[in-house]
Amino acid sequence: MAKYRKLGRTASQRKALLRNQVTALILNGKIRTTAAKAEEVQRIAEKIITLAIREKDNFEKVTIKAKEPVRDKDGHRVKQIVDRNDREKVLSETIRDENGKLLHIENGVTVTKYNIVDKEIKKDLPSRLHARRQMLKVLYPVTENPTGKKKDRKEVDLPAKLFDEIAPKYADRKGGYTRIVKIGLRKGDNAMEVLLELV
Repeated sequence: MAKYRKLGRTASQRKALLRNQVTALILNGKIRTTAAKAEEVQRIAEKIITLAIREKDNFEKVTIKAKEPVRDKDGHRVKQIVDRNDREKVLSETIRDENGKLLHIENGVTVTKYNIVDKEIKKDLPSRLHARRQMLKVLYPVTENPTGKKKDRKEVDLPAKLFDEIAPKYADRKGGYTRIVKIGLRKGDNAMEVLLELV
């Protein structure tokens, strides 16, 4: 007997289907699918969550210096005009004159004003980095767009979600992070439909 179901697909199609459903499960917390697919997805998802639990605290906090744009009262970046050849020499603190018209200074270029700030970041230790890469082999990259505008699109860090949100929730459990709830037979092909969700 085979160690896994073939699900009536070629190897590449089957891997793509399972990766897609595991990604959706981690992102949304539940998916609706057939019983056969759900059992295969459950096996993969449980392994990923176990990996996240094992490595959730395996990092060190590091303070780095980062450039952060200066913002005005409306939240817009503050721009200034600097010399094209000597970027340290500021020609004008603003890019508009008193009447609100754009300034044109010869040999000047408009740049964003930045402050240097100290930021504390989590630096993965080697075993956690390896776990993150193992997760990325299974999970597809996901972009989120809450407003619907193209400029507001951002990538969701699913390994970070696993480490920071899901792993602490299941830290005391010894497995069984997902459950399958039967919904009923699907119209059309009469397949058993189930809801696979994180407990």
